[in-house]
Amino acid sequence: MDWDDLRYFLAVAGAGSLSGAAQQLGVNTTTVLRRVASLEDDLGARLFERERTGYRLTAAGEKLVEALEPVDRRLSALPRDFAAAGSAGEGTVRLAAGEVLGAYLIVPELPAFREAHPGLELELMPDPRVAALGGAPRIGNPLRDVDVALQAARPTQGDMLMRKVGDMAYGLYAAPAYLGARGRPGQMSDLARHDIVGFPRGETPLGPVWWMSRAEKSSRVTFRSSSVAARAEAARRNLGLTALPCLVADRDPTLERVFGPDLLGALELWLMARNDLAQLAHVRAVMEFLVEAVKRHRAPLEGRSHEVTELPSKPLKSP
Repeated sequence: MDWDDLRYFLAVAGAGSLSGAAQQLGVNTTTVLRRVASLEDDLGARLFERERTGYRLTAAGEKLVEALEPVDRRLSALPRDFAAAGSAGEGTVRLAAGEVLGAYLIVPELPAFREAHPGLELELMPDPRVAALGGAPRIGNPLRDVDVALQAARPTQGDMLMRKVGDMAYGLYAAPAYLGARGRPGQMSDLARHDIVGFPRGETPLGPVWWMSRAEKSSRVTFRSSSVAARAEAARRNLGLTALPCLVADRDPTLERVFGPDLLGALELWLMARNDLAQLAHVRAVMEFLVEAVKRHRAPLEGRSHEVTELPSKPLKSP
C-alpha cells in the first residue's frame, strides 16, 4: 500500500468530490481518481459510491475514515503545535468563523484586543465547514486547519473543548418598497401572496431554515442562497421576504423587520478549541476574547437592540 494514497482518500472524503479534493491537494482530478482506485485495489474494497451530487462514502469508506481521522488530526496539527511551543502568549491563532460573525462581532472588538495583546496575531479563516449553515462535514474534524472556531450550530464530533456562548437570532426582512407594493404580512397565512428568498434545499433544517422551509409551501421562491449577503441584497432589490441574522439586518436602513426571532428562532453559537491547544496562553486569550465579545453584543445578537412593532402572528409549531 502507498501511504500517500490515504491522503488522497481523506481529501475526497472531506470534499465529497474529485474536483474539491484536487483543488485542495493542488493536483488534477485524474491523479485523485487514480490514487483512490489504487487504494481500493490494495484494500480489496469499494470506498466511494459515485452519485449525482458527488462521492459518498461506502460502509468500508466510513470505517477507514474512522480509523484515519485521529491520525490525520494529529499530523495536521504538528506545525501549529511546534509553533506554539514557548510562545508565552504571543504568536498566531487561526480562528474559523462565518463572515457575519467575523464582520459584525469579531472585527469591531479587535482594537481593544490588539491593545491588550500586541504580540498576538489573529488570523480569521471563513471555513464553510464550521462557519455557515449547511450539511455536516464528512470528516468529523472541524478544527483540522484552525486553532479555535466559533460555529453557528452545535458540533457533534471531535476531540475538542466545546462551550455554548450565546445565540444568533433571525428575523424575516424585506425592503420598504417591496412591503409598500405587496403589503406587510401580519400572520403566517399572509405569506401566500408574497415572494420568498430562501435557503438552498440541502441546508440543515435548524431554526430559521426549518421555519423558511415551511413558509415556502405557500409562497413563491424567487431565489435561494446560503449567503447572508446575497439574501440581503436580493431583499433590497425587492425579490421578496428573507430570513437574516438580526445582528446584520436590524442595523440596515434599507431593510425592515417583518417577523422577529420569536417566530424564526435562533442558531446556537458554540466556541470550540482542541483540548491540548486550549491550555496554551495565546489560544486561551482568543477564547476569552470571543466569550467577552459575545457578551457585549448579546442584545443585537438576540435581536433585542432594535425596537419594532410587529402584528400578532401565528407561530409554526416545531415537529
